[in-house]
Amino acid sequence: MVINLFNVLKSFLCVFSMNNVTEVTSFVLKGFTDDTRLQIILFFLFLAIYLFTIMANIGLIVLVIGDPRLHNPMYYFLSVLSFVDASFSTVITPKMLGDFMSKTKVISVLECASQMFLAVTFGTTECFLLAAMAYDRYVAIYNPLLYSVSMTPRVYVLLIMASFVGGVLHSTIHTVATFSLSFCGSSEISHIFCDIPPLLAISCSDTHINELLLFLFVSSIEVVTILIVLISYGLILLAILKMPSAEGRKKVFSTCSSHLMGVSIYHGTILFMYVRPSSNYALEHDMIVSICYAIIIPMLNPIIYSLRNKDVIEAMKRLFRKCWYKDKVNLSQQNFN
Repeated sequence: MVINLFNVLKSFLCVFSMNNVTEVTSFVLKGFTDDTRLQIILFFLFLAIYLFTIMANIGLIVLVIGDPRLHNPMYYFLSVLSFVDASFSTVITPKMLGDFMSKTKVISVLECASQMFLAVTFGTTECFLLAAMAYDRYVAIYNPLLYSVSMTPRVYVLLIMASFVGGVLHSTIHTVATFSLSFCGSSEISHIFCDIPPLLAISCSDTHINELLLFLFVSSIEVVTILIVLISYGLILLAILKMPSAEGRKKVFSTCSSHLMGVSIYHGTILFMYVRPSSNYALEHDMIVSICYAIIIPMLNPIIYSLRNKDVIEAMKRLFRKCWYKDKVNLSQQNFN
């Protein structure tokens, strides 16, 4: 379904590029600075962040797949979140790294539209996934005896698929609406990637409808997903207070507080970036906020969800012991031979 929608979008943009009176064929991503030395420093900084993001998220996916003790909905949601984070970062960072080493920093209209489409898809999908994870924790903690009955494979797979479908639909609306505009004058985008607000800022068309669509859809998604999170965690808090064991309360609170931390950081940056009047846009500040939700948060999520989770830490220890044992056995066989 995602591929079919993307092909429709690509066909639309090809027609658009032929019919657009301004004949825009490319944009220029200005990025942070023109200072060569600073660009080199930023290149290595963001390269390190990207490599860590990919290794940490893929490592978490492999850990969940490889350890049978992590085969439950909570960790399936977590592995899907890791996939979304790794994909989100990959949509943004490699192009940005290339621009640090390039003088032109040009991106074609089709590449720009594709980048926006994928970035908004993964960003929106993450919002829905975080809400689904909050609901999953509520079901697991509020009534643990019925957890396996309530959160069946049919339910959590449906929640994951719905998150992706919602992301694709939301992204399609904004990508088509944005690239239906005319672009004239400067083709320089004061940003590190093709995001909606900086593209609206350089359009010579009337963007009031686009701004209204952005505000209505993003605010609706934020209200719904944040309400799900708040209601879920309100009920979880009641369940924690009723627990007789202090150790049980501490374990549950530790697991849920990490999720709540990730949700707060992510939604805070999204709200600041998109749910505000266009007159308040400051593109220099927007670049910093965009880096937070598109690059920094995908790096932090594996840390937040794994280092504060005893089950994940134990799974990592078992994996390291298993690898160490295999290496020891192989070394012993080599010495024997």
